Amino acid sequence: MPRSRNRLAGVVRRWLDALQLIASIVGIVWCVGLLNHLAGYSLGQFGILPREVSGLVGIVFWVVLHGDMTHLLVNTTPLVFLGFFVALRGPRLFFKITLTVWLLAGIAVWLVGRPAIHLGASGLVFGYFGFILAVALYEKSVSDLVVASVVLFYYGGMFFGLLPVEQFVSFESHLAGLAAGILSARLYGRDWVQSG
Repeated sequence: MPRSRNRLAGVVRRWLDALQLIASIVGIVWCVGLLNHLAGYSLGQFGILPREVSGLVGIVFWVVLHGDMTHLLVNTTPLVFLGFFVALRGPRLFFKITLTVWLLAGIAVWLVGRPAIHLGASGLVFGYFGFILAVALYEKSVSDLVVASVVLFYYGGMFFGLLPVEQFVSFESHLAGLAAGILSARLYGRDWVQSG
């Protein structure tokens, strides 16, 4: 009985830690979003502007900047949902995966993106999406396959976001985020066994 109680306490603690981790990222995104709103969305100029030296600063800021509150709201729910499953792997891996997607996808967009300002958390969302699906294929554990199935059921429509169908949607950041998430699964997927 005490062993099962300890196991349950460990699971609850991991879930609460994961919620705290993703809440910290979402909190930062929302604080910047509200600041940007108060500034009349003038902070959008600090997004990624491909192949321009001035656009390099966007690699640092693009994920936390949004075009308007609707853009921010649309990205919030999948960021929380998908980010939570990534955060369950523990803080060290969560930040490694997040930084890898954030920076690699940002660099890729700067290198090959259309000549427009690219911003928004959707690149990170696609990175988490790619990580969750790829790690299930790489590791083939039952729990990862269940999570990937749930994610596909609710967010399988995200694959349409990889197509260049809407002029004001950065499909480049979606593609780059997905690729960086898959790479992160390859690089870090099994690390959680040792750290978790």
